[in-house]
Amino acid sequence: MRDRGTARGGQCGVAAQVNELIDRRKLLAGLAGAGALAATSVRAAQLPDWMAQPSSPIPPAPVQAPVDYLAVARKQLALQSRNIHQTDRVGIVDFGLPSSRPRFALIDMAAGKIEMFPVTHGRGSDPQHDGWLKRFSNAPGSLASSRGAYRTSDYYWGANGSSMRLAGLEADNSNADMRAIVIHGAWYAEPALIATQGKLGRSEGCFVFGEELLPMVLYKLGPGRLLFADKLSAPPPMPTEPLPGTENIIRTSATSGTMPKTAD
Repeated sequence: MRDRGTARGGQCGVAAQVNELIDRRKLLAGLAGAGALAATSVRAAQLPDWMAQPSSPIPPAPVQAPVDYLAVARKQLALQSRNIHQTDRVGIVDFGLPSSRPRFALIDMAAGKIEMFPVTHGRGSDPQHDGWLKRFSNAPGSLASSRGAYRTSDYYWGANGSSMRLAGLEADNSNADMRAIVIHGAWYAEPALIATQGKLGRSEGCFVFGEELLPMVLYKLGPGRLLFADKLSAPPPMPTEPLPGTENIIRTSATSGTMPKTAD
């Protein structure tokens, strides 16, 4: 039979072994946690650049103040005072806006009242037919819209029904008469198309309104008044690089599959 000292010594040895086992488990747990943290850090370091958080906040895009069409009309009337004698109403076309937006401003100069209506641009100004005017041209055969000041002229009945001739007053639209750039109506300028196709159709450079809207525009604008067209609103910035994850996307072309019929 062992004495008490031997028993106590055995108990102390067992306790020491237990404590040592616990310490080893704590060490292993600590090493595993450190390894996981290191692995997480390595994976985070290997993330693509576009997933990494920016080092500094991205400043918001500047917001352009709305165009003061009344001020534009006053300025253009002053510049064209020798050519325009009817100054009670002015038409301003803001080709900085897409064709899905009302961008023809019919301005009552005395009352300061502005009415906005949709109007087309030329197909030569928008080859992609996405609703945005890309360029102006005064060249015959360009089928593009021309910027600048026009004087509205006489009414006539032509291939597109009731129409109004325009006289170009600047170098940028001096060929308006030669190119038969006029105001007229057509089905492809009906505002209802915006709801179904997101844009109007394109003209061959003429200012085309919906057929129901045209009589009012012709009546209020009338002969001898100013019509001014330019890109007045700044279009939104277009991305110069593909969005992350879209670099390898293959987009279908206009020649693959059946294209839907759209107004043009």
